[in-house]
Amino acid sequence: MSGEPAHAHASDIAFTPSVKAWQTRKGSRRAYERMEKSGSWDTSITPDLAEFIAAQTSVFLATVSEEGQPYIQHRGGSPGFLHVLDDKTIAFADFVGNRQFITAGNLARSPKAFLFLMDYRRQRRVKIWGEARIVEGDDALLARLMPKGYEARPQHVVIFTVSAFDRNCSQHIPLRFEAAEVQEALAARDRRIEELEAEIARLKA
Repeated sequence: MSGEPAHAHASDIAFTPSVKAWQTRKGSRRAYERMEKSGSWDTSITPDLAEFIAAQTSVFLATVSEEGQPYIQHRGGSPGFLHVLDDKTIAFADFVGNRQFITAGNLARSPKAFLFLMDYRRQRRVKIWGEARIVEGDDALLARLMPKGYEARPQHVVIFTVSAFDRNCSQHIPLRFEAAEVQEALAARDRRIEELEAEIARLKA
């Protein structure tokens, strides 16, 4: 990848010398050294990660400006709006929004990017480091990536190339559910109540 430094371990993309110094100070460096010796982080999209990505309705994309200013943008859609094109590539249709184009401008100067995926229902999160680029004018690709039946106006495609990813533990992740899941559970409860009420009425008769 352009501008990608050579790393002894995949996790070195995040564990810079200053990070490792903090790990040493706080007593966690030995544990991460053992992780590095056993294989470090994955650098290609595994089948279980692909399944996780396909189920998401929300993602946070981080970029950095030429002045080193970080920026995080939320992107969402129906399940499947994030597409795994191959074991190194994630893509999605970028919809028309407030037209600030901060992410696009940042990527024009530096391809460095980061994806943060959170599954509150299963209390799982995945962090993905890599590089991203904007693709304009590819109508066929845009149509392929556009979620069917989703009411949004696409403007271009974001292609994200994976360098490494890490799965976090579930500690401190609040348990939350999608509104559609809650509505389905309540509907099932209401149907059961109706069945029980009908059974009670039958027994009384």
